[in-house]
Amino acid sequence: MLHLRNLCETMIRYIIRYLEKFKTVSSNRLLVYVSVFFILFCNNSFFSNVLTIYPLNANNLFFIVSLAIVFTAALVLLLSVFCFKYTIKPILITLLLVSSLAAYFMDSYNTIIDENMVQNIINTDFHESLDLFSFKLVLYLFFYGILPSIYVYKVHVNYLSFWKEVIARVKLIAGMLLTMVISIALLSDFYSSFFREHKPLRYYSNPGYYIFSTTKYVSSFFKSATMEFKEIAEDAKKLGSNDNRKLVIFVVGETARADRFSLNGYKRETNPGLEKENVVSFSNFWSCGTTTSVSVPCMFSSVGEKDYDKEVILHTENVLDILQRVGDNILWLDNNSSSKGVADRVPYQSYKSPDVNPVCDSECRDVGMLANLQEYIDKTRKGDIFIVLHQMGNHGPAYYKRYPEAFKKFKPVCKTNQLEDCSSEEINNAYDNAIRYTDYFLVKTIDFLKKNSEFQSAMLYVSDHGESLGENRLYLHGLPNFIAPDVQLHVPVIFWASKNNRQFNLEQLLQQKNRKLSHDNLFSTILGMMDVKTKVYQPSMDFLRSEGTK
Repeated sequence: MLHLRNLCETMIRYIIRYLEKFKTVSSNRLLVYVSVFFILFCNNSFFSNVLTIYPLNANNLFFIVSLAIVFTAALVLLLSVFCFKYTIKPILITLLLVSSLAAYFMDSYNTIIDENMVQNIINTDFHESLDLFSFKLVLYLFFYGILPSIYVYKVHVNYLSFWKEVIARVKLIAGMLLTMVISIALLSDFYSSFFREHKPLRYYSNPGYYIFSTTKYVSSFFKSATMEFKEIAEDAKKLGSNDNRKLVIFVVGETARADRFSLNGYKRETNPGLEKENVVSFSNFWSCGTTTSVSVPCMFSSVGEKDYDKEVILHTENVLDILQRVGDNILWLDNNSSSKGVADRVPYQSYKSPDVNPVCDSECRDVGMLANLQEYIDKTRKGDIFIVLHQMGNHGPAYYKRYPEAFKKFKPVCKTNQLEDCSSEEINNAYDNAIRYTDYFLVKTIDFLKKNSEFQSAMLYVSDHGESLGENRLYLHGLPNFIAPDVQLHVPVIFWASKNNRQFNLEQLLQQKNRKLSHDNLFSTILGMMDVKTKVYQPSMDFLRSEGTK
């Protein structure tokens, strides 16, 4: 360790000594230096994706070079607007540090830093952050962030008088604009297709796109500040009686793919427990988004994917608010990071800590959320009960942490969060083992419901989104819906009902298990499950509805 430290210190001294050759620069030249650095070192993912569309050959070579020039000029223009005498160093250092981390995640997982990803980053808790930590991340931060930041910090910027500085900046902006215009004009055919047909490529630009996404995310708070909270379904009322009380457990899955459930035809036995239960697996179900922060609020909202608006959803009552208002007992238990705002107005308990969750080893397990449920149910003497269990599930990239050792059936497994360093077999083995643990957890949930036979009980499991496991060099999730592969959007949905629950016709549901459905169906389905009558309930959207009921 001491040898490594000495080596790093020697390397830093050598690099700083070399950079002292450039120890005095003008502000404009510094902007150009940093912009060129971004293009050369922080945009490997951008150019890798460009090369998949425009392979490096004689026809495309000049366009690739031109694109690098245009991208550099655009960055210089962007920085020119904000970087002046007192802001240039703080802004450049911040961008270098953040861009080094953005480059790591885009290069490692081929992900995009859009508005939803910015929200995910902000909402990520400490334990989830640890899953993403690696030595490679440190190297990216050190070489692409810290070292160039040291140079920016130490370099002497030779500022001219105010008006000379303004004139020099205007000349720089004019020069960059002229460069862009000439470059685009000379290869107009290429740029026409690039801008019109390959829009997603721009999402990989670093730091351009994450700056845009962060700005968009921050602006949403101003919109939020002026919005009033909206109540819906004010006409809602219960149809059932207290003599036939309902107990429903809604399991919010995490990062589970529909094609990895053997109930849906997967060749591996990933559902050995559920296959012995009388369940219905809806095999054609699609998520509202590719991130938890989008999908979970959307699942409980009346808004739906087509009209999705984060602030509208968070400032409008969700289905849990309606159930609580009509007298149902609501409880949200969470072994994930949070409810993403869904449970802000209902009873909530985190199970991420051993102080609360009695089933913890290397991390707290989903099954621990069942430990204290019986006590809660016994104390709840009146009204129907609706419980949400929010899983840790298959949260990546450290899939090997998501299950106890006893569930390591498929071997060898990937035992690192650096998925690109593992073979496809190792990644899939670890992921499938975690699916088997979800199967175990769902069976335990069903067993729990069976013990409460005085209730008409049911369980509905729905994953928030899917996952990429290396297909087409994509890992994890989070791509915008319109370019996301099916594996990030196609999710498993499992339904079980007790024998005394005559509300549901399982034979009819089995005949409809391949019907195309989505998270949009959940709002009305939950209202239907809990016998709530309201004008906002749409019978056609209730996929558990039996003909002649409700």
